[in-house]
Amino acid sequence: MAKPSLLKNRKTIQGAAALAVLGLYHYFQLNLLTIFVAGSILGLLFGKVFCRWVCPVGFFMELLFRGDSGSRARQMYQYHKVGCPIAWVSGFLNKHSLFKIKRDETSCTSCGLCDKSCYIATLNTDFSLHRKNKEFPGYSFNCSKCMECVTACPQGSLTFRA
Repeated sequence: MAKPSLLKNRKTIQGAAALAVLGLYHYFQLNLLTIFVAGSILGLLFGKVFCRWVCPVGFFMELLFRGDSGSRARQMYQYHKVGCPIAWVSGFLNKHSLFKIKRDETSCTSCGLCDKSCYIATLNTDFSLHRKNKEFPGYSFNCSKCMECVTACPQGSLTFRA
């Protein structure tokens, strides 16, 4: 299955959005409360998308670790979120947001490619996108909706929808 162009171009979209946030912040002299409210609204609608799709800090962190796909880089990427109030709120809203990563159990073949692509499932064996009796990473506080699991699924069993 071909990668949807939106997901294939996530890093470009993130870079453009990060520059737009920085530009809006500077041009309109926005305060951080305004950005916090906007990030929280995004969290209510889409979950923790701000970190991987919009955040300037997230964009620069990904640039720093782009050549290293190991768990150290993935763990370091998580650490920058510890002090971010937008990450706290939107992470909490992952379970309650309008749009979520969902799995169609009828088409899933349990091939495990989704878990191999998910930084949460690779770092913590308590999580799985396809195994029963495991926590679903998409509802986890740490899931920043990178959508790697969605693009890795050859059956199209994982989707991001309301």
